[in-house]
Amino acid sequence: MRALRIWLIVAVVLGGLFVAADRIAVNVVESKVADKIKASQGLRETPDVSINGFPFLTQAMGKEFDEVDVKLGGVTATADGHSVNVTEVRAKLHDVKVDSSYSSATAVRADGSARISYADLTKSAPKGAKVGYAGPERAAKGQVQVTGQLTDLLEGAGVQVPASLRVLLAGRTVSAYSTVTTDGGATVKVRSSELPKLPVPGFDEKLRKAVDYDLKIEGLPRGIKLDKVTAVSDGLRFSGTGTNVSLAG
Repeated sequence: MRALRIWLIVAVVLGGLFVAADRIAVNVVESKVADKIKASQGLRETPDVSINGFPFLTQAMGKEFDEVDVKLGGVTATADGHSVNVTEVRAKLHDVKVDSSYSSATAVRADGSARISYADLTKSAPKGAKVGYAGPERAAKGQVQVTGQLTDLLEGAGVQVPASLRVLLAGRTVSAYSTVTTDGGATVKVRSSELPKLPVPGFDEKLRKAVDYDLKIEGLPRGIKLDKVTAVSDGLRFSGTGTNVSLAG
């Protein structure tokens, strides 16, 4: 009995040491992979990387990991040459294979998501436009509300407003409802689907030109294509999938 107790104590101690070594190793590799992702994606911030599954050491020996969660910061979106922050980007990568130096990694498949707040959408919008929540009914259709002073919107789009019309249009705020879609890649398209009636004939298309724009999200892991967008009260949420996704390198 005494010998059995000794062996049990030894087994527990060795098991604890194995678990400790396993956790130390996974933390080291997570940090190394995070640095590689930051460099390869050109990010301003180091991402959070979590390698799931236990034990880690057996996965590391085979250079294959069942699942890796990545939370990216410093991802930007650009429209007409200016950049805005993407509030949150996450990726869940499955069946990740890395090379011996951990300088490159590829996931057989991946699920990605991103979120942009209305405040950041407004920063990316055409001059004079403010993007906001359109309410649950329109949000269910993937629509947002775009508002602004009519003269500011028109002039922001390069439309010359005759002096004779300024008095008529001065101080007039208009609201349009725009549908948000993706191109199956990383570009978000904001297109007006319902415009207000204007007091000046012929200005409808000019207003459409003023509020329609594209937004390109940069910094997503290569291979993830955004194919769904949902309008919610705090902004736009995007999701997508990918195969043979490049994680680093």
